[in-house]
Amino acid sequence: MNPQLEQPRPASAAPARVLVFDTTLRDGEQAPGCSMTRAQKLRIAQVLQDLGVDIIEAGFPAASDADADAVHAVARAARGMRVCALARCQEGDIVAAARALQPAAAARIHLFLATSPIHRQHKLRMDKAQVLNTAVRAVRRAAELCDEVEFSAEDALRTEPEFLIEVFGAVIAAGARTINVPDTVGYTTPAEIGALFERLRREVPGIGHAVLSTHCHDDLGMGVANSLAALEAGARQVECTINGIGERAGNAALEEVVMALRTRADRFGLTTGIDSKRLYAASRALSATIGLEVARNKAVVGDNAFAHEAGIHQHGVLAHRETYEIMRAEDVGFPHTRLVLGRHSGRHALRERIAELHLDCDEAHFEQAFSAFKTLAERKREVLDADVEALVLGTPVHASGPWTLAALHVGTYVGGASIASLHLRHADGREARETATGSGPVHAVTAALVRASGLSLEILELRVRSIGIGAGAQGEAVVRVQHDAQELQGRAASTDIVEAAARAMLEVVNRIARTESATPSFHSCNGTPHHDHEARPVSVA
Repeated sequence: MNPQLEQPRPASAAPARVLVFDTTLRDGEQAPGCSMTRAQKLRIAQVLQDLGVDIIEAGFPAASDADADAVHAVARAARGMRVCALARCQEGDIVAAARALQPAAAARIHLFLATSPIHRQHKLRMDKAQVLNTAVRAVRRAAELCDEVEFSAEDALRTEPEFLIEVFGAVIAAGARTINVPDTVGYTTPAEIGALFERLRREVPGIGHAVLSTHCHDDLGMGVANSLAALEAGARQVECTINGIGERAGNAALEEVVMALRTRADRFGLTTGIDSKRLYAASRALSATIGLEVARNKAVVGDNAFAHEAGIHQHGVLAHRETYEIMRAEDVGFPHTRLVLGRHSGRHALRERIAELHLDCDEAHFEQAFSAFKTLAERKREVLDADVEALVLGTPVHASGPWTLAALHVGTYVGGASIASLHLRHADGREARETATGSGPVHAVTAALVRASGLSLEILELRVRSIGIGAGAQGEAVVRVQHDAQELQGRAASTDIVEAAARAMLEVVNRIARTESATPSFHSCNGTPHHDHEARPVSVA
């Protein structure tokens, strides 16, 4: 890396604009388990459009009729962003890409051809001259059919730099206006890729007429670092995916690149057109679409990205957020910073949670509660809000009342609504029964419990996930509810995910019952259930 690049940019330098090229729908979709239907691609394309990406690579039309149809649909629907289609340097691919892109207001054909010795010998069985001639002919043909052409030298980072310079100069002369330098197998390092981009800027003929682009894979865990090094060395387009999905270990993660440029603007002096407040929502939208859960410790958008358990960290964040957070949760659209209560938490975090729960606790009582909290934290991975209430109110930590779930029955029908019936018992002997329909079993059971409670509850979020695999695996449900301007959370686990959702919701209801002056007026029906209630929409993420 050039030593000059080690220095922060001058404060007076104006930030340069980086184009964000999102390939979630093409490279990302190629990852096992990440394929999307036409409708799903359209949904994610809308998410990316709202996010503010500059170019969206919608697919590889020559791969299949379905892919061509999806690219065509995205091209027709896209507004305010350029739609790109991938093609090999072959006549059929180029024509298929141009046809699929026909409805686009702004289109790009993205050609690729391998240039490295290992690919030339073992995959293409072509020499350098053949590769060069093939690339030039393809670019000229694509330029006849589309107003913008990008050329990628596949496996560029394992290609001889002199040959790479020759190829890039030739395709620029043929009409390519974006030159992509992909680290196809995630082989390079930040210092190496930075030095290569500096050399390309110096030596490629006509480089001033083209935009240099970087496309890095994450096989060695350096996809984002390599992308940033390339940008620092002169690349002005970055190719990436939401959540970093893609072939093998994936691509550089869009959200990480964007927030690195934003957070370290003092160093990079680069900006994007991305609305960062939509990053969390985009991440969750993709996760919900393809069913690939975001790792809790994922940078920027993982559940733990703005969560703190260590007492020293919690104290610091409470005193001043920037002690342990270099980004604000709200800047990426994250719901909020979360202090996780566990064995590493200290007094400051427990005091803060007690205050958030609006519990009265004097100093003497707090010391007793804190001692009990530390004992409990040694036994539990995470101390939940219900546990804190039990500690402060003096009720047993594992108290499950006043309401308990006596019975639960759920019926679900393909193509129709689900029906949930539940039976609740109160510690004072009362009973409540309720039935509700919903768009799915979890929807129906939570709706029935909300109706049975008689409380004004708005479900803000309901998440379900599997803990482990196999027949005995547990499912965890987490529900976030608003009640009288107060936000409450419940969590439960069971080998039956529907039961877990019901118990998570019941935990919230019981917390309200224990803390409010009056017990919630459940609809007691003396053993006679209500039927055919239409459930209100419940948002399940």
